[in-house]
Amino acid sequence: MLLEILRSMRPKHWVKNLLVFVGVIFARKFTEPFELLHAVGAFIAFCFVSSSVYIVNDLKDRENDRFHPKKRFRPIASGRLTTGPAVISGAFLLLIGLLIGWLLDWRFGLSVVTYFLLQLAYSFGLKRMVVLDVMTVAAGFALRAISGTFVVGVEISSWLFVCAILLALFLALAKRRHELLYLSDGGVNHRSVLANYSETLLDQMIAVATSATVVTYCLYTIAPETVQKFGTHSLIFTVPFVLYGIYRYLYLVYRKEEGGAPEKVLFTDLPLLIAIGLWLVSVVIILFSTRHP
Repeated sequence: MLLEILRSMRPKHWVKNLLVFVGVIFARKFTEPFELLHAVGAFIAFCFVSSSVYIVNDLKDRENDRFHPKKRFRPIASGRLTTGPAVISGAFLLLIGLLIGWLLDWRFGLSVVTYFLLQLAYSFGLKRMVVLDVMTVAAGFALRAISGTFVVGVEISSWLFVCAILLALFLALAKRRHELLYLSDGGVNHRSVLANYSETLLDQMIAVATSATVVTYCLYTIAPETVQKFGTHSLIFTVPFVLYGIYRYLYLVYRKEEGGAPEKVLFTDLPLLIAIGLWLVSVVIILFSTRHP
């Protein structure tokens, strides 16, 4: 039973919660043990709360998941994990996650509560509303990014905030496209909102999201407030890694048909992992090799 509960927690999806470290990185505080410990605590809190959301969602969608070629093997949809233990484990995870959140910072705790309520709204209604479904997913990513700044006492750049939303939109739209094209009956039995999408519409939305993401990140690196904050114009040299990462993901979506599980792609595609690693290393080197204003 414990193994099935762990599977329902979807630990592979915890990679999404790494966004809470954005504030620590760009505030140049990840070498400070106290601040780093707070960021790790924020990551753990989001992992617990997001896992409780996954369990709630699996309970809600267990009938629809049985039409999905892969999701039908999930513990709750397959019947290996019954309702009682699933409810208890979900409630326990939520309680622990919220407790950690409020102990770290009341603003972070409020953000975690907002995230949980937003995901509940998604599970019980918003995911059936065209466009709002992917925008809700993007809002969840943005909440992760901005809440991580509360535990280290910094303000997130509005540019990075918008960039996080746009990147999340891109990933969510790519996932919708995969579900529409590669599930039986256009995926409608699994996700009713797909009846409102078409391949052409999703392709256009993906193109807008990717273009906006790149432009927003480029503008962030050369924005006067960014240059003044970090004392350097060199962040612009990290743009090629961002471009390659997005183009590589588009290749995986359109040529390899791997847009259905972004958390899996991030762990398994070596070129994409290298691009992300080089971007992170270059950001760290640039931020720590320049003077502090």
